Parts: sequence; structure tokens; C-alpha cells
Amino acid sequence: MSTTETHHALWVAYGRSGVVGTIRKDERGYTVTMAGADASAGSFPSMEIAKSALHSRMMPGSDWPEFREH
Repeated sequence: MSTTETHHALWVAYGRSGVVGTIRKDERGYTVTMAGADASAGSFPSMEIAKSALHSRMMPGSDWPEFREH
């Protein structure tokens, strides 16, 4: 019996004060989860839309976060 593992790409978003959220690529698209949240903020069809969705959930006036793939 063989087992296969599925690995999904993960990007961590960093703001001025540290981690602000993550974006995970999976079968549904790009799922945004804000730091400290109990649930995701939704799945989006592209990375650019997911980045914008994450930024829109940050404090008003926040700089664009830095996204690093892990």
C-alpha cells in the first residue's frame, strides 16, 4: 500500500508589526486567512486577487504587506 501526500503552496504576509496573514494554494484556489482568525476569509481565483483581499482586511492605511513563499 502506498500513500501520497499533497503539499500546497503557502505564502506568509508580513506587515510592519509582523505576520498579518497567509495565502494557501489548494484545489479551490487561493485561500486567505488573517493572523489570529479562527476561519479563512475566503478563497479567490488568483494570487493577485487573494493578495488584494488580504490587504483590504488589514487596518485602514496599512502599507502593502510583503509576501514570502514557504
